[in-house]
Amino acid sequence: MTATPRRKRTALEVIRELRQPKVAVMLALGFASGLPFLLSQNTLGYWLRDEGTSLKVIGFASWAGLAYVFKPVWAPIVDRVDVPLLGRLGRRRGWMLLSQIVVAAGLLAMAMVGVKAGLAAICAFAVMVAFASATQDIVIDAWRIEAADGPDEIGLLSSSAQLGYRVAILIADAAIIAGAAHFGWPASYVAMAVLMGIGVTASLFAFEPARADAVMHRKAPLWTPRGFFDAVVGPFVDFFATHKGLGLLMLAAIAAYRLPDFLMGPMYNPYYHDLGLSKDAVALVRGATGLPAAFIGIAVSGLFAARFGLFRTLIAGSILQGLGTAAFALLTLSPDLRLFTAVMALDNFAQAFAGVALVAYMSSLTGLGYTATQYALLSSTYAFLGKFLKGFSGQAVDGLSRTQGLMGAYATAWIVTGLTAIPPILLVLWLARRSRAIASA
Repeated sequence: MTATPRRKRTALEVIRELRQPKVAVMLALGFASGLPFLLSQNTLGYWLRDEGTSLKVIGFASWAGLAYVFKPVWAPIVDRVDVPLLGRLGRRRGWMLLSQIVVAAGLLAMAMVGVKAGLAAICAFAVMVAFASATQDIVIDAWRIEAADGPDEIGLLSSSAQLGYRVAILIADAAIIAGAAHFGWPASYVAMAVLMGIGVTASLFAFEPARADAVMHRKAPLWTPRGFFDAVVGPFVDFFATHKGLGLLMLAAIAAYRLPDFLMGPMYNPYYHDLGLSKDAVALVRGATGLPAAFIGIAVSGLFAARFGLFRTLIAGSILQGLGTAAFALLTLSPDLRLFTAVMALDNFAQAFAGVALVAYMSSLTGLGYTATQYALLSSTYAFLGKFLKGFSGQAVDGLSRTQGLMGAYATAWIVTGLTAIPPILLVLWLARRSRAIASA
């Protein structure tokens, strides 16, 4: 008996789906997810560079973001335990609200202590922000997958989340720089804490996914031996039972996929500083090109995936990431604003395109009942290698500058980082071939 082919939705049906309240909630939650991501890492690096901190120290300070890597450690708690007091809102909403409050408190603390209180103090609060932000990501990712009524809606909500995320990245990477130029870094961080109120509002308007609740209620409590084993080991057993031998290849491809984006992450803002670009110029170019390019990248990636499938979209995204990252080397020849605008537009388009492809692919691999932990495993897998290696980015540029000069060192680092797109391309090609062979067997 052959399966009935799924009917393609009309353009009018897609537009109607965009009007669903959960799409707007997902947009706001995506914003809340993206806002603190750079504030504890890359944007903090700009603040530190303004205060004369060395590139080596800035690179190591970016390890605050390693909190995102260890999400699977506490994801089972988020999956199975209600938050005291806030749990009456529901498990997902309670964790959302708690993590958002802690993020806002951490940003306020960073603004209050500042750099002059010592690197240890501001970096400690940056770790606090990163930890709470990673927790927020665990629960928002779970809500996005569980709130969807099917595979098509996962794609719709993923695109909505990516758009909100990109808007927040633009604010945390562009608007804040303009604010710092005119009002100072502490005031700008206070403003970011206030903007977390968007996420708080979205959490209050969100609903608890009924399907996931039904599955969770059938499971043994976390504090029982059976429940503990199922919460901690069950997600991994389920993942490899579902994907079998392909599981390791999937994790390898995911781990390498965002290397071009991560490796030089802490150096972007110091690079603009060392090029002599003003904060206003950087903020203006990012504001003028970042959101439009990201929006187009999100839309094109969704259409590309629908037309050519996820594997081809992943390959195209990896190629674009490599080109977008390597293009920053051109600025060492001439930090012209028109060239800077073109490079920034390409990079934002590439990162948005690749981001949607990877999020959609990882979302398709999770199983109901283990959503938070499995997605945390996948997202920490893609973050671990890049976030660890990026801590050495400042040391690498400093080392290369001894023989090539500072601008030559930057150029070499951008080009080499762009070439790291090659391994994930090869891994995705291998994964696609193996997947086709298994499907036809």
